[in-house]
Amino acid sequence: MTPYLHKLQSYPFEKLAALKQGITPPAGKRHIALSIGEPAHATPHLIQEALLTHLNGLSNYPTTKGLPELRQAIAVWLARRFGLAEGLLNPEAQILPVSGTREALFSFAQCLIDRTADPLVVMPNPFYQIYEGAALLAGAEPYFLNTIADNAYLPDFDAVPEHVWRRCQLLYLCTPGNPSGAVMPRETLIRSLELAEKYDFVIASDECYSELYDDENSPPPGLLEAAFAIGNTAFKRCVAFHSLSKRSNAPGLRSGFVAGDAAILRDYFKYRTYHGAAMPLPTQHASIAAWGDEKHVAENRRLYREKFAAVIGMLGDAVQLSKPPAGFYLWIETPIDDTEFTRQLFARENVTVLPGSYLSREFGGLNPGRNHVRIALVAPLEECVEAAFRIKDFLHTR
Repeated sequence: MTPYLHKLQSYPFEKLAALKQGITPPAGKRHIALSIGEPAHATPHLIQEALLTHLNGLSNYPTTKGLPELRQAIAVWLARRFGLAEGLLNPEAQILPVSGTREALFSFAQCLIDRTADPLVVMPNPFYQIYEGAALLAGAEPYFLNTIADNAYLPDFDAVPEHVWRRCQLLYLCTPGNPSGAVMPRETLIRSLELAEKYDFVIASDECYSELYDDENSPPPGLLEAAFAIGNTAFKRCVAFHSLSKRSNAPGLRSGFVAGDAAILRDYFKYRTYHGAAMPLPTQHASIAAWGDEKHVAENRRLYREKFAAVIGMLGDAVQLSKPPAGFYLWIETPIDDTEFTRQLFARENVTVLPGSYLSREFGGLNPGRNHVRIALVAPLEECVEAAFRIKDFLHTR
């Protein structure tokens, strides 16, 4: 077995299952799960229909690079969404379909990291656990950027010592952030690009929540957009990761893409030909339909806005919270230890949330997830409202 495997911590949901072990919640209250970020809105019919129409593609091996039509559809979407010059992105050299961003975010580090050079992988804290696992299994050391309320839940790049940037080979960004929903301003993205240029590292920008935003007139900026704004039209050192899981309520489709620096993606393509994660042809056709339609995405945002309004309206006088600019999580501070809060809430109200400390690491004398919980507003509206009522009652009666 690889010697790096023992460095991995248990996944947050394994910790959560162990935390709930032996607890019998009230039988008269149905369980409401707000712990996992699995979209529950209906997958649009246009995606389902395209998938069914092209089931005959199951008789063929897909190519690693994917259909030209899919890469072209992605290039058109990126240009429209992020204000890039039409035709700037080369679908042949700068776009690769992937089997969901989770798979790609992990495998990208395995391809990129030179473990002989004492590498660091820099990432936000709290974070999507794949970043840490990818770094460790690639033979790198994680370096955490604590994202706290005092800094609007954004990383402070200027607080990072120069010796860290010198060892950095890969910087993971997550915007909008998981779990806070914080959106990285274009200026902050540009700062990350300046650092990457100065210290010669690659940026992997996880933007899988980018289409779930509150203000229809202010969509979150992305890494490619920031690069384009400063004249980096080759997207040097930039790789953006996008997915249909959250945007189009299709987590089971396992469809996403990476786009950016052609030289990096040329080597990543070579890696992927051995990695063996080619997207099935029916999935590719369903993805073409999804990237070409925005109506279902706007409706998706409307449904989340409705849930945020209802839940925040109910919880607003019981706990300090604010509506995040993007994503579908509430990131709230708890009056007691986050794991104890989670245990007691489940025991008394049969509602499951995720302790914030399970999403973060102790770093610099601080665990930025401690005494927080993540609440995923993915259940139907009536379940989210019922859960909010129970959480409010729990907070008032403790």
